[in-house]
Amino acid sequence: MNPFVAIAPEVQAALSEGRAVVALESTIIAHGMPYPANLETALRLEAVVRQAGAVPATCAIVDGRLRAGLSEEEIERFAQKGRSIAKASRRDLGYLLSRGLDGATTVAATMIIAHLAGIRCFATGGIGGVHRGASATFDISADLQELAHTPVAVVCAGAKSILDLGLTLEYLETFGVPILGYQTDEFPAFYARSSGLKVDYRMETPEAIAQLLKAHWGIGLRSGAVVANPIPELYALNDKDMEETIAKAIADAEHQRIRGKDLTPFLLARIEQLTGGLSLKANVELVCNNAHLAARVAQALVARHHQGFGAV
Repeated sequence: MNPFVAIAPEVQAALSEGRAVVALESTIIAHGMPYPANLETALRLEAVVRQAGAVPATCAIVDGRLRAGLSEEEIERFAQKGRSIAKASRRDLGYLLSRGLDGATTVAATMIIAHLAGIRCFATGGIGGVHRGASATFDISADLQELAHTPVAVVCAGAKSILDLGLTLEYLETFGVPILGYQTDEFPAFYARSSGLKVDYRMETPEAIAQLLKAHWGIGLRSGAVVANPIPELYALNDKDMEETIAKAIADAEHQRIRGKDLTPFLLARIEQLTGGLSLKANVELVCNNAHLAARVAQALVARHHQGFGAV
């Protein structure tokens, strides 16, 4: 085992016994939501995964080690400390590990930890992507390159709708990352169920997703996969209203000259203000929905292994 990686005993036992495990990120705890909503959501996510028959592995950097699985006390500490904890993507890992620091992992960093631990399924809210105006700023999330190179399935409600969704899909196509729509033909737009953009393949069941992932990785392809799972209709927000809200939030960010890793947290917080909290509720429900599906996909992958299809 890599000396920089520590796997929680419950997670290690599940992996050793061939049981389903789902990775969860920690940026949503420290940077994605205010306290105590972040703590409540993190614990609810773990409960959703357990209720669906899998073991949750919330990932983070704790005292300079990559952790797959946190205790409830550690989750609460991350929730309370919030944005004082570093937001950690791929480029930040070496620094945080070398200094013995804490870090809240993004999609990219969580994928790295999951892969090192042997976890194949990861649930998040929405992936990062190509930012609007990227032709001038070159602002493209490291999540996309991680999906191109790290064999982990990421269950999400599409990409965050603050992004240029069309260019995000083009980028993923270039790097051979399959976009699987769970019971949908359209790529979801985070708060909204549709974007007008098509997924690569519509998948009706977790078992069908597992079968495709098995084939994808079985021939030696090293990329991940996006499992696009629309927000439940009950909690979906109107796409036209959200577009106006996002445009306002982006204008505010430009006025305040907010850039880089501070941009997404600012936009999400501003959108929450502009929607009177509706976007936060939608965010919580969509990520819980993703955690449930990820647990089912993880179970299906385990079942295929036990049926004699070999390791994935």
